[in-house]
Amino acid sequence: MTRTSSISLEGKVAFITGASSGIGEATARALAAEGVKLGLASRRTTDLGLESAAAFACDVRNPAEVKAAVDATVARFGKLDIVIANAGVGSYRPVVETSPVEIDEMVDINVKGLIYTAQAAIPHLSKNGGDFVTLASEAGRRGLPDEAVYVASKFAQVGFTRSLDHELRGLGIRCSSICPGGVATNFGMGRGLRTPDMPALDNMMRSEDVAEVVIFTLTRPPSFRILETAFRSMHEASWG
Repeated sequence: MTRTSSISLEGKVAFITGASSGIGEATARALAAEGVKLGLASRRTTDLGLESAAAFACDVRNPAEVKAAVDATVARFGKLDIVIANAGVGSYRPVVETSPVEIDEMVDINVKGLIYTAQAAIPHLSKNGGDFVTLASEAGRRGLPDEAVYVASKFAQVGFTRSLDHELRGLGIRCSSICPGGVATNFGMGRGLRTPDMPALDNMMRSEDVAEVVIFTLTRPPSFRILETAFRSMHEASWG
């Protein structure tokens, strides 16, 4: 049997939310190295110094801003092939200690922001097919202590993306959830149990590790799709 080779991303156009740091930044740099043109959306607007990128101010809680950033990406580069829905926030506290402000922020960014991104991007993706990738989490697959609201928002992301697969497969759009375990970034830092001096950071994965999984997912042959990918550091125990 002949092994099917991976596909090239050269010349494709991607839109990334939460692109200014962490996993979003690492994914943007990895895609740029593959020859992808990038629309980078974030509240801290930056093109990361990438020649193939255009930066757009965007708060995913605002559907008008998301649509404007997606439309601007298409206007700049002529099409849209890939969406990386990465924007997110977290808080690591017992549920009774999680404030209404934190609850609203996680629901509005992690859940509503993902939905708004899909609504803005799908009309463009449906013209030629493509990939819609959600940066979810192992927290979207397992119940975990001291992060119940964050877990709920990530379960919502995984469920939403799986539902998109049913809706969009016939249009040639592949929908994938990327679910890493602990990643050593500034994500959620100082919000509850996660602190800059916590020893566990030394053994966590890096943003670049997650970006490699994104690239692998996107470069699979168009004859199949990866619905969900879960992975964690060798130092991190399996759950459930």
